[in-house]
Amino acid sequence: MRAWPTPPATSRADTVVYSVKEIYYTLQGEGHHTGRPAVFCRFAGCNLWTGLEKDRSTAICQFCDTDFVGTDGTGGGKFKMAEDLAAAVAAHWPGGGTPYVVCTGGEPLLQLDAALIDAFHAAGFEIGVESNGTIAAPKGIDWLCISPKIGADLVQTSGDEIKLVYPQAGGDPAQFADLNFAHFYLQPMDSDQQAENIQSVVDYCKAHPRWSMSLQTHKVMDIP
Repeated sequence: MRAWPTPPATSRADTVVYSVKEIYYTLQGEGHHTGRPAVFCRFAGCNLWTGLEKDRSTAICQFCDTDFVGTDGTGGGKFKMAEDLAAAVAAHWPGGGTPYVVCTGGEPLLQLDAALIDAFHAAGFEIGVESNGTIAAPKGIDWLCISPKIGADLVQTSGDEIKLVYPQAGGDPAQFADLNFAHFYLQPMDSDQQAENIQSVVDYCKAHPRWSMSLQTHKVMDIP
C-alpha cells in the first residue's frame, strides 16, 4: 500500500448519505488490472460535469461515456452508514480469491472517506479508486488510478497508475511523465475518430516507451 499526501481535514456532517449510482460485479476492463474480477461501486456526481447532456459542451470534461446521475442504477441507492454500503458491495462478491472493489464515478473522492475505507477493509476488500485527480486522496487506498482531465487542476500527483485519455485538446503526455506514478498508460479516446486515436496512442507509446496502451476491453467484450 502506498502512502498518499494527507488531504485537509473534512467533515461529513453536511453529507448524511453516500449517493451511489450503481453496484455491479464484472471484470476490470481497462488499465493495469484489466481482466481482474471486481465489484464496481459507482458514486453519483462529478465536479467536472453535471452529467447532463445540456451541460456537456461547457463542461471541463466533455468526453465522459458514463451515466453517473442519480441513484437509480442496479444496486444503487443512498447509504447512511459506511458499513451498509460495504455490506451492499460485499453481497456482490461470489466468494474466493481476493475481494476487490473499484470506487469510481463520476468522481468517487467527492464521497469516499476514512469511514468507508475502513468499512471496505473490514469486509475483506482491497480498494481501487479511479479519480480525475482534482481532489487529494485519503489514506488507505490500495490502488490509486488517476485520469487527468486537461483544463482541471491536478491536485493528486502521485499514485499507482496514471491513465491519460488521449488525445485531449491542449494536452501533452509529456507534462505528466515526471509525476510520481508506478505505471503510465495512454487510453485512446472513444469517439468517431477512434481508429485514428488508437493509431495515435500506438505511435506515441512506441516513441515514448515510458507509456503503455490501455484499451477499454469491456467495450470489446460487451460487458458492464
